[in-house]
Amino acid sequence: MGSVDAGNGWPIFAKPPAELAVHPSDDEPHHTLYLMCDDIEQTLTELRGKGVEVVGDVRDVRWGLLSAIRLPDGSEVPIYEPRHPSPQWGA
Repeated sequence: MGSVDAGNGWPIFAKPPAELAVHPSDDEPHHTLYLMCDDIEQTLTELRGKGVEVVGDVRDVRWGLLSAIRLPDGSEVPIYEPRHPSPQWGA
């Protein structure tokens, strides 16, 4: 399984067609599923064209450009364009 160090001991593991990140925390343990993409604006435009609701504007956060999409049950899943290196599957 390919992986890269995104910095500060945060490994990112390639999982086709997703990635798994394990981040250290000083707080209570928790987990969040993030979708990743190469171009957030293009991806959100394509998703809107397929009827997916995009939640809020794209925000510039330390590690990338972040937004979210709404699932049919009303919950949200974050999606982002990373600034950190991204592992390639099979590498």
